[in-house]
Amino acid sequence: MKLVGRKSEQDQIENMLKSGRHVLLEGAVGVGKTTLALAVAEKMGRPVVRVDGDGRYTEQKLVGSFDPKLVLERGFVRESFIPGPLYQAMEEGEILLINELNRMPEMVQNVLLPALDEGKIQIPVLGELKAQPGFSVIATQNPREFVATSTLSEALLDRLEWIGIAPLTEGEEVEVVKAHLSGGVGTVPVEACVELVRLTRTHPKVKRGASVRAAIALAQILKAEKPGMLSEEHFFAVALSVLANRIELQTGKFSNRPYAELLNELMLELKALLKKKPVV
Repeated sequence: MKLVGRKSEQDQIENMLKSGRHVLLEGAVGVGKTTLALAVAEKMGRPVVRVDGDGRYTEQKLVGSFDPKLVLERGFVRESFIPGPLYQAMEEGEILLINELNRMPEMVQNVLLPALDEGKIQIPVLGELKAQPGFSVIATQNPREFVATSTLSEALLDRLEWIGIAPLTEGEEVEVVKAHLSGGVGTVPVEACVELVRLTRTHPKVKRGASVRAAIALAQILKAEKPGMLSEEHFFAVALSVLANRIELQTGKFSNRPYAELLNELMLELKALLKKKPVV
């Protein structure tokens, strides 16, 4: 897995894991937290068990549970137990990657405490499960001000080493986009794609700008176009589709304006700002 930039963060995570610590990566959507975690695991030759957190996630999903049918056939034995990702990672000495930990309910988060602190958890009927050497947790979270996120407890934060993940530079984002274009860049205006997306992060009418994922999507769609079809107007038509679901506008300040109208107006302003990066 090719990783653009992040050498310092990569070294930090690797050293923390080697010393038996657990890691929390915090950064905005699209800055590459998951990619970074997977790249470190790959470099270290460590298997990964991945969990994507949300408000409906349960303790049973994380730890595991008994299969009712198997229990009727065999009773409450290990063979009747369906391991969850935490159980698997501890039993096999693997890395448990938890995406967006602060979207999980507090009770689910608390299940992690004995695993992080003592390297063991209690399984009903089966008893204690001790983590095998190599068990580690890498968790990610979006900043606390993001919608649908909660604040991790002090007890949990005290067991995780925090690393802030800042956005990539413009040059690094250009490199990331190019890496996602199979068969080369061709005639795709990668720099313009990146510049447009970066403008959404500082524009006064945008509350939450788009990540580099939007630039990747824009470039990939343009790459699929027939040769000679790209024009400035077409570029912005595709950009409108790409950005519509990836940015949050300051609608509170323009509550009397339809969202679609405001978005189209924003695109005209971005078009003017982008004159220094020719599209065709």
